[in-house]
Amino acid sequence: MVSYEYVLGGVLASLLASVFIMIINSSRKVKVVGGARSVNGFVRLPQNGAFAPAVVVEEEKGTDVVIVGAGVAGAALAYTLAKEGRRVHVIERDLSEPDRIVGELLQPGGYLKLIELGLEDCANESIDAQKVFGYALYKDGKDTKLSYPLENYSSDIAGRSFHNGRFIQRMREKAATLSNVKLEQGTVTTLIEEKGTIKGVIYKNKAGEEFRTYAPLTIVCDGCFSNLRKNLSAPKVESPSCFVGLVLENCDLPHANHGHVILGDPSPVLFYPISSTEIRCLVDVPGTKVPSVASGEMAKYLKTVVAPQIPPQLYNSFIAAIDKGNIKSMQNKSMAANPLPTPGALLLGDSFNMRHPLTGGGMTVALADIVLLRDLLKPLHDLNDAAALCNYLESFYTLRKPVSSTINTLAGALYKVFCASPDPARQEMREACFGYLSLGGICSYGPVSLLSGLNPRPLHLFLHFFAVAIYGVGRLMLPFPSPQRTWLGVRLILSASGIIFPIIKGEGVRQMFFPATVPAYYRAPPVQ
Repeated sequence: MVSYEYVLGGVLASLLASVFIMIINSSRKVKVVGGARSVNGFVRLPQNGAFAPAVVVEEEKGTDVVIVGAGVAGAALAYTLAKEGRRVHVIERDLSEPDRIVGELLQPGGYLKLIELGLEDCANESIDAQKVFGYALYKDGKDTKLSYPLENYSSDIAGRSFHNGRFIQRMREKAATLSNVKLEQGTVTTLIEEKGTIKGVIYKNKAGEEFRTYAPLTIVCDGCFSNLRKNLSAPKVESPSCFVGLVLENCDLPHANHGHVILGDPSPVLFYPISSTEIRCLVDVPGTKVPSVASGEMAKYLKTVVAPQIPPQLYNSFIAAIDKGNIKSMQNKSMAANPLPTPGALLLGDSFNMRHPLTGGGMTVALADIVLLRDLLKPLHDLNDAAALCNYLESFYTLRKPVSSTINTLAGALYKVFCASPDPARQEMREACFGYLSLGGICSYGPVSLLSGLNPRPLHLFLHFFAVAIYGVGRLMLPFPSPQRTWLGVRLILSASGIIFPIIKGEGVRQMFFPATVPAYYRAPPVQ
């Protein structure tokens, strides 16, 4: 009889416990950042505010980091964190090979970071990558060769140029070989937030089924068109121009294994190899609109405006590429990093920070950020204390500045200097820049070392930029100064200041030049 009472009591206790758990779960409220809100098992639809039954989702356990996006930043980050022992879930909108006209030139500084991450074999002969040893600069029929300062590095260290899609696919494949990486095709729609902390994401898989996945840290790397960045930063996106892309086939560049920059009118034209038989041409078109390809206006523009300005050795191949008709365009974007530190989440790559792609610095910045983030996370075995982790990772935003601000500022400043202008002061600045770089010595390898990511020192950039302006003033003063030329020299200095100071302000003067005065610079890892 006693045993019967014990059994009956156990059954009643189990039933009461089950009812209690059901009540707790049904009253649990979860806020979802990005449009939808789940309340008591229903999701408020952002379009009309109506409630609909919440979809059945899968709550995954055992993931340390969720990465949104598997482009250059996302794929490299997934491999890096997995090699550190983290369990990584990567969700990428489209796992097929991308077909882009940018992200094809990796500077030597970026290649060094790639080596640090153990990913250098993703940019070698397997994707027909080409070594790049510097630039050739063209203006008004004159040219000057600017070589990377690689004397102190091994023979393998150089820039690399390639098909962007091939590079990304190789990194995805390498990441997917690790057992602690789950690489999945899906579209992340929202970030899951509970009490101010990001807990994971909601996404739809390839079949359209909706899932939730949770992790202590969510890193958003969903590119320049990110729909999640507004939740983690205060972005101010600018669109200074568009790139029109062509591929020239079976022709040789005037300077082998060099990028070629033509200071054209109205703006620069770029050429660089992307395989052993192909040369990428990027024509910069100022503004947000380009001539129509379908109507033939684009072909006419390229043939009548651009073609007469390019080197004669490339003319026939350029015209043939236009006639072939495979013309693509994309809008160039620039966005200073302006993060809103949020527990449980971080932005990285183009979703976080963009600069004009003229100098090919984007991948170098992203890879440098990944190396830094890896090193910051290395001492941490447990990522579950979101508030302490967020406080600690505020140091990331300051420690990244030497590399990011140097490359970002140089990209923005060079683009404005290299574009044609009706302003005589801007014209003189453009002439001075070409003349200064043509002097050789420190005037050549100094700026190129900054451009290449080998010398990430903002102060050096600032000094070289105003050295160009002073060189321009000196040209105006010779052989004899006149009031008109003196006034033009003053306007040149003012014009130079108007170019670089707004960019520096966007990057943050204190973080850029005096990072050691920022308290976050000294943040120590949380005690575990």
